[in-house]
This record gives sequence, C-alpha cells and structure tokens, in this order.
Amino acid sequence: MLKGCYTALMTPFDHDYHVDYDALNKLVAFQLEGKVSGILAVGTTGESPTLDWKEHNEVVKIVVERCKGKCQSIAGTGSNNTQETLENTEHAVHAGADAALLVDPYYNGPSSLEIRREYVTPVAERFPQIEIIPYVIPGRTGAQLLPEDLAILNERFANVNTVKEATANLENMKRTRQCCGAEFTIMSGDDGKTFPIMTDPGIKASGAISVASNVAPKAVQDLTQRLNEGNTAEAETLLSALEPLFSITTVTTEEETPHGRVKCRARNPLGTKTLMAVLGMPVGPCRRPIGKMTKKGLEIVLEVGRTTWKKNPEILQPIADFFHVDIEARLYDESSWSGLAYESY
Repeated sequence: MLKGCYTALMTPFDHDYHVDYDALNKLVAFQLEGKVSGILAVGTTGESPTLDWKEHNEVVKIVVERCKGKCQSIAGTGSNNTQETLENTEHAVHAGADAALLVDPYYNGPSSLEIRREYVTPVAERFPQIEIIPYVIPGRTGAQLLPEDLAILNERFANVNTVKEATANLENMKRTRQCCGAEFTIMSGDDGKTFPIMTDPGIKASGAISVASNVAPKAVQDLTQRLNEGNTAEAETLLSALEPLFSITTVTTEEETPHGRVKCRARNPLGTKTLMAVLGMPVGPCRRPIGKMTKKGLEIVLEVGRTTWKKNPEILQPIADFFHVDIEARLYDESSWSGLAYESY
C-alpha cells in the first residue's frame, strides 16, 4: 500500500538540454535525506514527453538503484502507445521498480472502456509482479479512466490497487472510493487537494505524489504522515506553511501583446522548477517546448520563495544545508534568476 509522500521528481537538464545525470543523483539524495516514502522517476513532472526512451530508461535505472533499501520507487511508463508502455514497463520490472505509473493516453483520446481494455489490462496481465498505478489527469490528457472501469481492473488484477488522482473533482474521487472499496489506495496527484482528500471521509486518500516535495520533501512527508495519524492540528500548521509552494504548480498571468491582453499559464513543472533554480538546486531549464516564465510569472515565483523563507524558513532550510546555498541571498540577488524569464512576451 502506498502511503505518505512520493516525489514526482524533476528531470535536470544542462544548458544544452542534455539530461544531467550528476544533478539527478544529487536531487535523489536530497529526497532521501528528506525521508520521503518514495520517488517517481520520469512522470509528467519529470518532462517524460520530451525524453527519448534511452534517456527515460537511464533515469529510471538510476532512481530505482538509489531508492533500493531506502524508499519505494515508481517508474513512469505510460504513453499514448500501448506497445511503448509495455516495453517501458518491462524495463522498469528489470530495473527493480516497485510500481509503474500509467498516465491516461493523451491526445488520441480513448474512451474509459478502451483505456481499461486496450491499455491498462495488457500491462497488468503481462507484469503481475509490479504494482500498476493508473494516473487520471483529464486536464492534461483529454481522456479519463472512470471509477467504474478502475473498479473492474481492481477486481480482476491483484496488482491494480492504487490510483493517482488528479481530476480535481472530489465527486469523482468519492465515486472511486464507492466503486473500489475501503482497501483501495487513492493518492493525491494535486498538492493543493492533498489535505482535503486525505481528510474527507468519503475519499480517505493515503498520501500524495507531489510536485512541491521537490522543494520541501521533509515538510510534505510530515504533512501526509500527520494526516495519516489523524493529527490534523499539526497538519494544518504544515499546510499553512506549504500552501505558497502549492500555488505555483500553475502560474497564471495577464500579459500585454501588440494585439491586446492575453492570459498566460505557466504549467507544471515550469513554476516549481524555476523556483528550484532560483534557490540554487541543480535542475537547469525545462526542455522545449516548455520554455521560461514571463517577467510577471517570475515575480510570482520569487514572492512565493520570499514569503516562505520569511514566514517559515524551516521549509527551505534543508535546501540551504544540503546544497550549501544562502537562501536569503539567492532570493534577493538578481543574478540568481538571470535568464529564467523572457525579456518580453
């Protein structure tokens, strides 16, 4: 049973957009020091659509090896091609991963029936030795595995016991609990929803597959642990400290163009990865087509970092200690964010 905080790890790149494997090892070591329950390698937060399969498999291999004996490992193996997903999952099994995460197939838009029969079922059948975790995020994929089909999978396969839930729809999550029963594991795929869905008696999530824990692994692990213990008072204190970090998963600004004002959404992982770079963590840029923040977006990210440091420095202090950086200086020295934003829209 998955329980606690599982970090959806960023994939670090150098300035030529190559995967930075030395930096990857450092990021994993930081997570292990934070005592997270597990690490997800090459999820969508890890920019999986931009990695080729050789890179993808090497990142999985490194993360799985580093996690052994310390925490659980999850390999992102999903795609919009079942054959590729089978091949990726086979690699994850050989690498020794504890679970494989299968994002709903994106763009080609299969029905829930097709996702169940033509995507999850072939993987669960072929690899009974590994936990298969469907990842439901219709806002990204344009498709959705429904609770009813998830329940059929759970009834048929002993290795389909968990879902990563990122629908932002509490009624959908309650329906999942109704269909799948009390023993089924629901994991939050949205940091901002972790507290409510872990405390809602109709959902009873067990933890989070978190983006914010890239920055604050110990704090997010503590949050989920307190909630699983029923200690909501301490959890609420942690939530208050973490909410600014949760808010930059998507950064929305209004921008001026020669043709009028437009809304610009900087979606995950850009906001959090930008903050990590500002703070001196070795993440590098996002890989194209994700680019940079706008100047307004960068200001929002900087304000989140400054607010967190001012009000709750204990959230960011582990970064200072592990990476040997001066958080205060980096949050106010313009050289720390040079090149992280577009000069104009």
